[in-house]
Amino acid sequence: MRTTLESLERKFESINQRLEDPSVGSDPSACEKLGKELKELRPVVAAFREYKKLGDMLAEAETMIAEGGDDDFIALAREEKSELSLKIAKLEMDIRALLVPKDPNDDKNVIIEIRAGTGGEEAALFAASLFRMYSRYAELRKWKIEILSISDTGIGGIKEVIASINGKGAYSRLKFESGVHRVQRVPATEASGRIHTSACTVAILPEAEEVEVSLDPRELRIDVFRAGGHGGQSVNTTDSAVRITHIPTGLVVSIQDEKSQQKNKAKGMKILAARLRDIREREESDKRSAERKSQIGTGDRSERIRTYNFPQGRITDHRINMTVYKLEYFMNGEIDDLLDALNFNNQEELLKSQEKVVEEA
Repeated sequence: MRTTLESLERKFESINQRLEDPSVGSDPSACEKLGKELKELRPVVAAFREYKKLGDMLAEAETMIAEGGDDDFIALAREEKSELSLKIAKLEMDIRALLVPKDPNDDKNVIIEIRAGTGGEEAALFAASLFRMYSRYAELRKWKIEILSISDTGIGGIKEVIASINGKGAYSRLKFESGVHRVQRVPATEASGRIHTSACTVAILPEAEEVEVSLDPRELRIDVFRAGGHGGQSVNTTDSAVRITHIPTGLVVSIQDEKSQQKNKAKGMKILAARLRDIREREESDKRSAERKSQIGTGDRSERIRTYNFPQGRITDHRINMTVYKLEYFMNGEIDDLLDALNFNNQEELLKSQEKVVEEA
């Protein structure tokens, strides 16, 4: 990391020198470009210079301790060494965060989709458990969660649920949850006590803004129909359900939760926009193999990312080989330990990638 920081500091000084060159100063576009680079480098260079300063002070304190002398003097030097070590450790973490390229989606709200997979009714029950887990996590972080569409089994399970989670940093915290979540437990309906293995898929999509995804009405087919299943009088007796088909991609979104046709249409358009944005980003990601390698796993929804083992009370994330033995707390929304580990691992991978780019430059 130090080699990378030294390279960035040299680049920072070089840009400053170029900006002092009269020939560069007379070129507005060159000045703007260099000024932007300088602005991006300034925080990390300032942090690195503070890091070096603290390092020199720490070396002085260590020298004083090694030379010996008055007991009070040594005690003060040791106290200073302890304080400096803590400051340096914190600054190292701050610098690492500054070096990692920021994901432009990190501050966005998310669309979360949970679907029961293999395992029949037990998979549907696990889907309901996962949705409760994420809902509880959203509550703990003071985020707002809204169900956009849900299909339940009638006995507590969920075949599919789509919801929006609105809150600061929602995508940055949940973005690595996409994939297959596997559960191993004894179903309530299992008389013999045999452990079953079931699975659900989770998709985390950054909510698309209108400026990012333009839905051309000419490319949409919107059908209305009478809602079925559980519901009140209006839900089942009026044509309030909406099916939106995006003709170019074949994507279909059906919403029938609301009594109002317009509300169902608005929810459907939100889900469709997020899915289209996700497809676009995946296509772009496929063209950037280096960036893809820096991600935790492939992010593919068919990839098993985590196992929830109820008999042993453990959760294992297979991407970072991390196991925690507090499943009860985890299922109640206390999932930050694992999310922190996933984000830290991702930062390390991105940092290695960034260091390689700096070295090649």
